Amino acid sequence: MKNFFVIVLDGVGIGELPDAYKYNDQGSNTLANIAQATGGLNLANLEMLGLGNIEPIKGIEKASQPLASFGKMAEVSQGKDSTTGHWELAGLHVKTEFTYFPNGFDEEIVQKFLSETGCKGIIGNKPASGTEIIEEYGKEHIEMGYPIIYTSADSVFQIAAHEEVIPLQKLYEICSITREKVLTYPLQVGRVIARPFIGAPGSLKRTKNRKDFSLDPPEPTILDILSENDITTIGVGKINDLFNYKGIQRQIFTKSNEEGCDQLLKLSAEVKGSFIFINLVDFDVYFGHRNDPAGFAEKLKEFDDFLPHFLNKLDDSDRLIITADHGNDPTTPSTDHSREYVPLLYYRKNVMGKNLGVHKTFSDVGKTVADFFNVTNNLNGTSFLND
Repeated sequence: MKNFFVIVLDGVGIGELPDAYKYNDQGSNTLANIAQATGGLNLANLEMLGLGNIEPIKGIEKASQPLASFGKMAEVSQGKDSTTGHWELAGLHVKTEFTYFPNGFDEEIVQKFLSETGCKGIIGNKPASGTEIIEEYGKEHIEMGYPIIYTSADSVFQIAAHEEVIPLQKLYEICSITREKVLTYPLQVGRVIARPFIGAPGSLKRTKNRKDFSLDPPEPTILDILSENDITTIGVGKINDLFNYKGIQRQIFTKSNEEGCDQLLKLSAEVKGSFIFINLVDFDVYFGHRNDPAGFAEKLKEFDDFLPHFLNKLDDSDRLIITADHGNDPTTPSTDHSREYVPLLYYRKNVMGKNLGVHKTFSDVGKTVADFFNVTNNLNGTSFLND
């Protein structure tokens, strides 16, 4: 149906980058370390595509005749956050590093937040795991009504609130004000994230009503270029937030990998001549950030089981790339993203795969998509469309 699908397995890295030491990520290898920690991965379909040909991964053999071309990609842009990773996949090299808050938000930002949002106070204000911070401050939040503010190794301003204390729409409004009026230039903060939760102290649980408020990409991405050339662009899941909806003609919102995979099956049967860009976020959110290698492995198996159903719907005119945006190794002490290579699997039905080697930038993905649709562009990267 002449569609190009790019599936981003959020956080599924495949080995530390040469500059990983700058981020204290030495030894990170999300896929290989999960495999080692769980006694080996069972991913038969990804194995047939050639995942085991990229790097040794316990439980995954090299395919003698891989169904996809295989390789890995390095990140040129600084950082290891989702926004940077996705923007680079879409053809940008992010030259200005985002603003980070390793010690929490300074007093000036806090006071501006209180003034602009009308909140009477805040709780938290430190780098933290999202699940841990709501357990730590959840009771106090419920009693006082103040939002829980926290950050991470990413360029993020996260606002957590119980849905019965600060209703969803009010939380979204606070996040929108923070994005537009608090984190103003010269601050360059990648995302403001609403983190709603429910339950009672001791059993608090985040809901799937998360919402991201992102910056606009500083230059046109593959999404903008295709849209300007009247080629349908479809963003599924987190993609829409990460690009702040720019260049995305059809926006499909999902709350889980399962919903995202269901949408892939529907789109493969319904659309033609389109670019479908999807992020499957569960690997990162529920297992990478929570240092849960067993859960991560199980979620990878679920995606692997889904693959044959999806591949069977593609025809010779379609293209598919499976990759990631960064690592999130759940076997290391850190609960943050890891600075890693990302896997590259490029599938064309009935075309035997070959070794694509190591690509210098994620932007080769965006350049390949542009080449497929034959659009003029100034994107970074080198196309591997017909390699």
